[in-house]
Amino acid sequence: APGLDPSKALAGAKMLLDSGVDIVNVADAPRAMARMSNIAFCSLLLERYGIQPILHVCGRDRNLLAQMAHLLGAHAIGIRNLVIITGDPPKVGDYPEATAVYDLDAIGLLQMASNMNRGVDPAGKPLPGGKTSFLLATGLEPGAADLDKELARLQKKREAGAELIMTQPIFQTDLLETVLRRIEHLEMPVLVGVLPLVSYKNAEFLHNEVPGMQIPEVIRERMRKTPGGEAARKEGVKIAREMLFAVRERVQGAYLMPPLGRYELALEVLDGLKR
Repeated sequence: APGLDPSKALAGAKMLLDSGVDIVNVADAPRAMARMSNIAFCSLLLERYGIQPILHVCGRDRNLLAQMAHLLGAHAIGIRNLVIITGDPPKVGDYPEATAVYDLDAIGLLQMASNMNRGVDPAGKPLPGGKTSFLLATGLEPGAADLDKELARLQKKREAGAELIMTQPIFQTDLLETVLRRIEHLEMPVLVGVLPLVSYKNAEFLHNEVPGMQIPEVIRERMRKTPGGEAARKEGVKIAREMLFAVRERVQGAYLMPPLGRYELALEVLDGLKR
């Protein structure tokens, strides 16, 4: 949630859960933009609605001590699902002069959380109070410029303790199929990311400005040819449904990322699948 007031995001989360969504994803200052502490927001979800969230944890903003404190605090308030990522550098966000910490990247964070699940702290000592019970997910960019490097990192993430893969939003099902074939040996469930576009401008921004996001020209051209406003929104929902229909037999689930806080778009995408 941006700013001081989480009410819109909380209402959106409750609407999604009431409509049959299984779980809510809570990002960690995505694209290096300042947002309300995601652990505080997760606490509100748990306290007010009993919603079990997926907490994103990125390596950018906290040193090792702060990361451990963050995970201990998350576990103490009842959070059990983590998505561990390295995080976008500050230069892509609103505060490019901010210090990038990166004591631990995604692999290091996964190793730390995995050790905590075994009752061991980062110094190799017994974790006071026992052990954590986190489910550890990690990210994957099917459209990475260097796919071999991306998949080699995924192998290391698996070895460090990752149990579940959550992809960046997909707009090329053939590319996803190639990636799925190459990672079958890891035997990890995959949740595919799906993002309903809302306009041609939105598609161009995501393609050109957001790290790891690739929207093929054919998709951007579809959005360009669509009149703006409601027609563009409907086209974006249609594309998202097409992506889900194309891959639903090949993945274990999906997570929807409605842009600009437009949570109702997620329900429109899902409604199309139920028909």
